[in-house]
Amino acid sequence: MWVKFSRLILRNRLVILIVLGIITAFMAYRVQFVSMSYQLAQMLPKSDKTHIEYQEFRSTFGKDGSIVVVGINNEDLFKLKNYNAWYDLTHKIKKITVDFKINKKDTVVNGVTEALSVANLFSLKKNKKEKRFDFEQIVKHKPSTQKELDSLKNVLYSQPFYNGYLYTDSSATTLIAITLESRVLNSKYRNELFEKIDAEVLAFHENTGIKVHKSGLPYIRANSTTKVKDEILIFLALSVFITSLILYLFFRSFKAMIYSMLVVIIGVVWSVGIQSLFGYKVTILTGLIPPLIIVIGIPNCIFLLNKYHSEFKNHGNQVKALNRVIQKIGNAIFLTNTTTSLGFATFIFTKSEILIEFGVLAAIDIFMVFILSILIIPIVFSFLAPPKERHTKHLENKKMVKIVGFLEHIVKFHRKKVYAVTVVVVLLSLYGVSQITTTGNIIDDLPKNDPIVQDLKFFEKGFNGVMPFEIVIDTKKENGVFADNGKVLYKIQKLQKSLAEYKEFSKPLSITEVIKFSYQAYKKGKPKFYILPPATELKKLQKYAKNDSRKSKFSSFIDSTNQITRVSFQMADIGTKEMDVLLADIRPKIDEIFPPQDYNVSLTGTSVVFLKGTNYLVENLLTSLILAIILIASLMSILFSSVRMVLVSLMPNLLPLLTTAGLMGFFGIPIKPSTILIFSIAFGISVDDTIHFLAKYRQELKHHKWNIKEAVYLALQETGVSMIYTSIILFFGFGVFTVSSFGGTIALGILVSITLLFAMMSDLILLPSLLLSLDKSLTTKAFKKEPLIEIMDEEEDIDLDELEVRPIKHKEIE
Repeated sequence: MWVKFSRLILRNRLVILIVLGIITAFMAYRVQFVSMSYQLAQMLPKSDKTHIEYQEFRSTFGKDGSIVVVGINNEDLFKLKNYNAWYDLTHKIKKITVDFKINKKDTVVNGVTEALSVANLFSLKKNKKEKRFDFEQIVKHKPSTQKELDSLKNVLYSQPFYNGYLYTDSSATTLIAITLESRVLNSKYRNELFEKIDAEVLAFHENTGIKVHKSGLPYIRANSTTKVKDEILIFLALSVFITSLILYLFFRSFKAMIYSMLVVIIGVVWSVGIQSLFGYKVTILTGLIPPLIIVIGIPNCIFLLNKYHSEFKNHGNQVKALNRVIQKIGNAIFLTNTTTSLGFATFIFTKSEILIEFGVLAAIDIFMVFILSILIIPIVFSFLAPPKERHTKHLENKKMVKIVGFLEHIVKFHRKKVYAVTVVVVLLSLYGVSQITTTGNIIDDLPKNDPIVQDLKFFEKGFNGVMPFEIVIDTKKENGVFADNGKVLYKIQKLQKSLAEYKEFSKPLSITEVIKFSYQAYKKGKPKFYILPPATELKKLQKYAKNDSRKSKFSSFIDSTNQITRVSFQMADIGTKEMDVLLADIRPKIDEIFPPQDYNVSLTGTSVVFLKGTNYLVENLLTSLILAIILIASLMSILFSSVRMVLVSLMPNLLPLLTTAGLMGFFGIPIKPSTILIFSIAFGISVDDTIHFLAKYRQELKHHKWNIKEAVYLALQETGVSMIYTSIILFFGFGVFTVSSFGGTIALGILVSITLLFAMMSDLILLPSLLLSLDKSLTTKAFKKEPLIEIMDEEEDIDLDELEVRPIKHKEIE
């Protein structure tokens, strides 16, 4: 097959280049349609119970997590100048508008639907004449004197409904709760919105000198999205620079460097174009694909160019050299890219939307960059002048020859020491694995000194957190919330008192708190009547509620049939492990108050969805790793026709994964979605070197009449340099991710780099040692049978008479 493929490529060079050019132009055109994802990543499958409950909650009550908070802690807030500045800030934020496109028409919309603080609170007033409650603004205008402000302060702090929500009477902490317009929040226009909020906050700080803190799930998401967008360009630039530099240092040839980079840059354009065709948005994971294409695609070019230079140096025939490159290296890199694609493709089986998209795109793009490599490199170099002596000097790199010679010496004379070190590494790694923990926070990947983290801690200290947590109570009957003389309302109050013991939860907002607020107004605004009234008083309040046409103010706490209600908390961003313990602790208390046979009570909100999503991903990514091992092992069994040889070849690839897991345990790096990715990615890439080595080993074994020692040493000498080159590229290529501001991306870069380094050492030392030690009892039996996929014999001649490659003209070389 590869003989025909090589002839097809070299006989249709111009046609292929034209077709590639047209496809590249089309993909470049499609790039403009790729956009960032502004939604919270969906980690759970749509069939998951937690996901279904969250969607039902959203359809009943609307989205949670649309509030941003701006807070301060200052004893002098109620000094006239500072309070008036806070008043101005509140009202300016509420009036913020953004340019928005609706049906392709530019328009101006309100970016903020509400901004509530101690500068614009309202109270309820009893309207005896109309038998209803009216909302009355407490602060009708900016106070002009300190005396007026002091009087207002007493009125403001006589409203217990807001205590613990907008201010804390035990400290000088207060905040502005900003509700964002959902259309703006989930679009690219939110950046303009947050920039305007930041500008107003900065003006307040400069005017008063008071430090201001900003947080809330939308704010955290927006900052993360902006960082992802910026880092994609940084990763791309660094990947191009580092791989270009290493390529030039290896080959000492601008041509080799430029055309290799051309392959991967076209690959990047295609990858983004393919993403556009699939309709996938850019996420923190899919944003990693373009630099991954560069890092993974360059090794293809290295193997092709190394073989091209090696062949040309041996016989000086350019046509023969290019044919052998396609036939022999094409076969090998087809298999290695297939295994790498399989490693990424296993993410498809997680049923998680964000990982499925990542797996689909990465698998397709990696195989696509293989096609580009095998087409562009031979065709382009067929038009160029044959390599000169200085272009092939890298084949005789004395340092590399010494390194490979040293590795060969270890394999020849120190195999027992190799096994001893391996056993020690395995034991230490197993101990390290036992120390690994599983966790995950919404801000877990941000550095501890990041302003976002610091501001979140401020609100956790002052208000116990800003992350949404919801308890949804279904009474199973219409008007069940108010039935039986308000029985459910008293149960809600009991639940709130029970959960008040937990420092992780803020003061709740619920229909019970609304009724307390109303009863205080019914009793002429006296704070002591901020209580849940007895049943007889509830009936009186109900008459007032029926006459109020503005029920929408409280409709977010109860559904239209009065059957389902919610208790809303804000909570701290605790880890998934702590969250599991917390949920397990409060669930029995909830069931005791609301028996499951009478009520359906679900725990939901972004905090719960994130917890369940994290746990789901960790479990399923472990499954995907096992699946990757099985799939790649199956492919290798087809290649080598021997289960025992597959088991031997897997050992050098599983050892680096175990070592990396051990290091994670020793250094306290937890298992979480961003770090569990490492193993599937690293395994899919590291097995490539094993295939290269064993393919060459099999060729040498047949050629040297089953002389195992000779075959092992020759395979090590032939593939060692290329494996070292590609491992260096991969090491530094993945190293670019360490410049990220996300802890998970940094860990991905460091740990994948380390894993691939260990994998290279295992393939160059442990694998040859095992082949020599197991000797004929394994190797000969395994390889005497012809494989289902035949690897080209190194010494097989090509029929040059059937090839037609036109002569090279001097002008084309230029």
